[in-house]
Amino acid sequence: MFVYRISQTRYAHSLHVPGFAVRWNSEGYKMLYTAGSLALSCLEVLAHKSGTSLQAGDFSVAIIDISNEVLIKEITLEKLQALDEHWYSVDNYPLTQQLGDQWLNSMESAILKVPSAIIDMEYNYLVNAAHPDFSKISIANISKFTFDPRLKANP
Repeated sequence: MFVYRISQTRYAHSLHVPGFAVRWNSEGYKMLYTAGSLALSCLEVLAHKSGTSLQAGDFSVAIIDISNEVLIKEITLEKLQALDEHWYSVDNYPLTQQLGDQWLNSMESAILKVPSAIIDMEYNYLVNAAHPDFSKISIANISKFTFDPRLKANP
């Protein structure tokens, strides 16, 4: 299976993650965020960056190959909605961070499939670099990526 990650070009050749707190992990918990499609990866970046940084940045897309041997655990939309109808809200980061941190600690799988907060019918794939199966995940290709200026005209 291929997943996609758009990042600054200087980071595109590495599957290293710094461990900053974001939607699915708390500070110090290291998780690589990828998307199930290039379009979703683009939307995820658009949601978190200003128009100015998108136009000034030097971006690339890494196409990441996850071996079919790698187990994928899933958190379903139904489970998230049962926990909180507005699970996707920034105010609910503690909820999703707790789920992600628990998954990382469990070492149950190298991949966690989660609904996108932007389009809940699409999926992001979170990667646990500390899992033994991480060695079965690799970068298949890297290409330059340019955001069309019409996507986010305002800074």
